Amino acid sequence: MRKLLIATNNPGKIIEIQELLQGLDVVLNTPEQSGIFLEVEECGKTYEENALLKGRAFCQASGILTLADDSGLEVDALGGLPGLHSARFSPKPGATSADRRVLLLQNLAGIPRPWKARFRCLIALVSPNGEEYLSEGVCPGEIIPEERGQNGFGYDPIFFLPDLNVTMAELPMFEKNRRSHRALAVMAALPQLMDLLHKSG
Repeated sequence: MRKLLIATNNPGKIIEIQELLQGLDVVLNTPEQSGIFLEVEECGKTYEENALLKGRAFCQASGILTLADDSGLEVDALGGLPGLHSARFSPKPGATSADRRVLLLQNLAGIPRPWKARFRCLIALVSPNGEEYLSEGVCPGEIIPEERGQNGFGYDPIFFLPDLNVTMAELPMFEKNRRSHRALAVMAALPQLMDLLHKSG
């Protein structure tokens, strides 16, 4: 059976990607299932560079086709921040997603709304024979000052989708996996993924 490693230790990302790829003729492995415990330093200057850093490291460690992503929240009023540093936005040791949301709203205090923003995701596919592919997904929206919804993770509870009048955290998984930046990036990667899986089979 063909195998694909999902190169992330983030449980929320793993669940989303597993949902997106269900139905494919492939065994989806997580780093934990594969006995791989890597913390890749995200020192790239772009989402593309970070996604490839993670994809190459996990592919080398596992020896199987690997899917990695790098993503971030870009807020126009903050000049595109937190961007690449979305997961490391708070300087607080051991900061949680809730800490990062609080800090983001503190930075936006006093700035007129709407706070236009977008989630951006880059997917990297890396094969053991050195083939690499990139795909991108972007989901536009706004930041709102109050948290809404229990689904999702990260900045989802304050990321508002005006056309649906809900936050990302209020969307059921099936709807999020039609609209989200990660869903769009994975869908864009599917042709290359299927090609690589065919070659590996």
